[in-house]
Amino acid sequence: MTSTVPALGTRTAEGSALQAVLLDMDGTLVDTEGFWWDVETEVFASLGHTLDDSWRHVVVGGPMTRSAGFLIEATGADITLAELSVLLNDGFEERIGRDLPLMPGAARLLAELSAHDVPTALVSASHRRIIDRVLKSLGPEHFALTVAGDEVPRTKPHPDPYLTAAAGLGADPARCAVVEDTATGVAAAEAAGCHVVAVPSVAPITPAARRTVVTSLEEVDLTFLRGLMTQMR
Repeated sequence: MTSTVPALGTRTAEGSALQAVLLDMDGTLVDTEGFWWDVETEVFASLGHTLDDSWRHVVVGGPMTRSAGFLIEATGADITLAELSVLLNDGFEERIGRDLPLMPGAARLLAELSAHDVPTALVSASHRRIIDRVLKSLGPEHFALTVAGDEVPRTKPHPDPYLTAAAGLGADPARCAVVEDTATGVAAAEAAGCHVVAVPSVAPITPAARRTVVTSLEEVDLTFLRGLMTQMR
C-alpha cells in the first residue's frame, strides 16, 4: 500500500516551476467510469429498481456517499448508505479483477514522470481498498503518495484531497498540475488553487482560467505540464 504520510525530502522537477503532478484515477488513468455505472445499474436491478441513464452525469466523479445517496433517494430503494457502499465496492472490485484497461497515454505519462523524478500523487474519490487494487495495474512505484476518498474529512468537489496531496509532497498547490476527467474533480483541484488539465470522460468540460482541456492523455507530457506553469507567470 502506498502511504499517505508526507513524503519528506521529495525533489521538485529540475529547471521548472512545476513542483508536483496530482492525478485522478477513475476515468483519468484507468478506463473505469463506465464500470461504476455498470455496477450501480446491476446492484439496483437486484434491488428491483432501474436506473435512469440521465442520472449517470449526476453521480460521475463524485464521492460514493454523494452518488450512492442520490441513487437511494432517486429510486426509493430500501437499503442504507453503508449497505449500498459495501455492495458497490464489492461489485467494482470484482469487475476490475476481470479487466482493467488503462486510458491511452497513461502508462507513457507515468513512466515519463518517474524517469524525471517528478513528485507524483494519485488523488481519488474511490475508497482505499479500490485504490490499492488499481495500483497493482498502474504500478505503485510511480506514486510518492496516494490519497483515498475515505481518508479525508471532505472529498471531491472539496479541495481537501488536493491540498492533502500537495502538502504531502511539500509542494505549493499553485505549482501543482492536476489531471482530472470530471467537473467534480476539476472543481476540487481549482478550489485547491492548482492548475488543471481536464480530459473529459463522460460529460463535457469547458476551458477556463487555470484550466486547459484536452481530448486525451496522449496530448499530455512533461513538457506540456511545465509549459502550463510558465503560462501562469
